Amino acid sequence: MLEVERLSVRYGAVQALHEVSLSIEEGAIVTLIGSNGAGKSTTLRAISGLLRPAGGTIRYCGERIDRLPAHAIVGRGLSQVPEGRMVFANLSVRENLQMGAYLQRDRALVQRELERVFSLFPRLQEREQQVAGTLSGGEQQMLAIGRALMSRPKFLMMDEPSLGIAPLLVATIFEKIVEINRSHGITVLLVEQNANLALDISSHGYVLETGRVILHDRSAALRADERVRSAYLGA
Repeated sequence: MLEVERLSVRYGAVQALHEVSLSIEEGAIVTLIGSNGAGKSTTLRAISGLLRPAGGTIRYCGERIDRLPAHAIVGRGLSQVPEGRMVFANLSVRENLQMGAYLQRDRALVQRELERVFSLFPRLQEREQQVAGTLSGGEQQMLAIGRALMSRPKFLMMDEPSLGIAPLLVATIFEKIVEINRSHGITVLLVEQNANLALDISSHGYVLETGRVILHDRSAALRADERVRSAYLGA
């Protein structure tokens, strides 16, 4: 479904990604793990069209997308939940969700998607008129995921969904990621500092180090790899 080949990204004179290649099958959950500064978020931002690659190609459902603007990529069914949630703090929960559907013109369809998000995250419905900036970190993460789902994606990228969230809500968020994948049929590319959690729910993983893929394998094999265990799993 997604094919990234030899992707390179620069920030001025600094090269952040060095010929990164990824291949993600439809229906999978795939994780990117690595330390801070490894290039995980940069990879997602390049796929989303928020950064222009210095080299390489990105193909989504067979179409080359690395020269498309970000809104056109969203329109093709690929959405991102950004690191830090990035909710519109002064808007209500409902207004934030409606912002996620800005490409949709069918009001009935938008309402159906809103109901689907509320069924996935009942807490958001309870706080529908509440200002997003007053929500807890976990509730804001639910809102950020719900907002991305409002664009009706086939492929969802999530950047550090557990960051800054209470442990009890982290478990809930990860259960919902699995539900989004299995029940809604959405392919997921997950960036997550908590490698244990990420490898628990994914089928395959890639390990990034200083902008390069140094390992990729089935998640179970990565969990058993001594390099991964010592560097990322606390073993």
